[in-house]
Amino acid sequence: MELDTDVLILGAGMSGLNFAIRLQQTYPSASYTIIESTTELGGTWSVNTYPGCGCDVASHFYSYSFELKPDWSQKFALQREILDYFRDVAQKHDVVNHIEYESSVERAVWNETYGVWVSDVLDKKTGTIRKVRSRVVVSAVGALSIPRECEIEGADTFKGALFHSARWDHEFDWGDKEVVVIGNGCSATQFVPILSNGSNIKNYVKPRTPAKKVTQFARQPHWLAERPNPVYSSFFKWSMRYIPLVMRMYRFWLYTDMEKDFFGFNLLKGVNIRRNLTNERLEYMKRAAPAKYHAVLTPSTEIGCKRKVNDTDYFSCLHNENMELVWDDPVVAVTETGVRTRSGRDIRADAIILANGFQTQKVLHPLDTDIKGEGGVSLDEHWQQVSNGHPQAYYGTCISQFPNFFVMMGPNTTTGHLSVIYSTECQVNFSLRVLKPILQRPSLFSLSAKPTSVAVTLAAEQNDNTWLQHLSKSLVWSSGCTSWYIDTKTGRNTMLYPDWQFNFWLRSIFVPVKRDFVYKQSLKEVAPSPSTQKSKKGSRLLWNSAVLASVVGAVGLGAGFVRGDIKVDEVDELLKRVSSEFSGVGEEVLRLLTFKV
Repeated sequence: MELDTDVLILGAGMSGLNFAIRLQQTYPSASYTIIESTTELGGTWSVNTYPGCGCDVASHFYSYSFELKPDWSQKFALQREILDYFRDVAQKHDVVNHIEYESSVERAVWNETYGVWVSDVLDKKTGTIRKVRSRVVVSAVGALSIPRECEIEGADTFKGALFHSARWDHEFDWGDKEVVVIGNGCSATQFVPILSNGSNIKNYVKPRTPAKKVTQFARQPHWLAERPNPVYSSFFKWSMRYIPLVMRMYRFWLYTDMEKDFFGFNLLKGVNIRRNLTNERLEYMKRAAPAKYHAVLTPSTEIGCKRKVNDTDYFSCLHNENMELVWDDPVVAVTETGVRTRSGRDIRADAIILANGFQTQKVLHPLDTDIKGEGGVSLDEHWQQVSNGHPQAYYGTCISQFPNFFVMMGPNTTTGHLSVIYSTECQVNFSLRVLKPILQRPSLFSLSAKPTSVAVTLAAEQNDNTWLQHLSKSLVWSSGCTSWYIDTKTGRNTMLYPDWQFNFWLRSIFVPVKRDFVYKQSLKEVAPSPSTQKSKKGSRLLWNSAVLASVVGAVGLGAGFVRGDIKVDEVDELLKRVSSEFSGVGEEVLRLLTFKV
């Protein structure tokens, strides 16, 4: 059997690109392939193109720590600028040549004999399926990738446009049209003001006139935060680019400003913080929103129980005559011409836009039944056996019985107050440390064969998740509200990491591999992939040349010392010249031989 690639990465979004770049920086001889189901890299920032789509984390912190961007246009970037950032980073690090677009992994099975994953990769353009053999599989499909479906009776009878905000229909022109919006979360808060006010912002290609009528159905109110979005000046951008450490210091300030919010999540110790925030948000809502909506815009849940929603002119658009917010009369059916509410009211609509979130409780769905680890056990079966069907993973990344399989943005890795890029970078560094014995070049003097697989133990996985759930009970997320963080059937926290993100970072550095992981050698050897062989051949030549030169040089210098032909000061001068002339070669040798994460 021959490997097709060392590492197979599922998804070319933020986490997939992150893993690929750090992989090639850390283990240059390792080959990798990225399988992307769409026609574009960028993940959520390529598929979410609704008007007003943007990030609720400051731009200078919503970026890779190894690829800072000094010229963000504003504090909270919009979708197009973020997507351009990921495109530029992928191009700079030559990741784009490793991506296979319009392809998907339909099935992945662990071959215990050879210690490899055999994946069925579908080419969506031709409909053909091929086998891809890899040493490692990395799932980077994201946690917010599958929109919730419309489960309202009669949806298939509607004659107008019906779509989810994450799959925006750009053929639909809402100008002077009647639109029904179902949902009031982060996405709706961003695009509803544009439907009501009209569009002339840079994020949207075609300027649009306001909708004739926008009727929004909401289930639960959110604690909206006032969010100014200042445009960065030319001097600010210049300072970020040219003044040493300024951009790093600004980024660190943003981190500390967001990280301190975790104080307020503690049910007991954060009472005063939440009380002050509650008063602040109430005061803002009453100042910005119409008085007729004050009662329905006041949440009954603890602040912090749901993810913070930033106000992007949402409160102010509720003053518009073409806006109606419906709170106590939910939609029970979709008709040919619109929707019908519980009270029997019929509302006409040219379009129904769903803003009802994503299937966050279905980790890796639908692949959870088609990824099979040791003994042919699927992910779904594993979770049924060890956690009553609840998704769980060690550090949200590794799953027992699934060797060489790593999940980015897995269970309990998201954050309610910081950047998901930060937590994903931690996961990537953690994974590369665990994979070090498998992907690094063997030592010149190593007598033992290196392992071919690594898996977390079941005990470690269980202990880690017992600790997670215990810690979650002391935080505001478990106070009884309904959010996408929590499994509504059990009240179990399946999404958030219940500790400081600083501690999450520490765990990515100090990994107890000897205690919690088992490394093995496969029963049979597998031939390396052609690209890996080529890379290793070049590395081996450089290595052998360096070793030979060192030995010959040492012998020559030793002989010179014995004869007295070479003096100490001459050797010192020689070393300085060698260091100056061949510093580039030396750095390359060190880069190939140290592989430090």
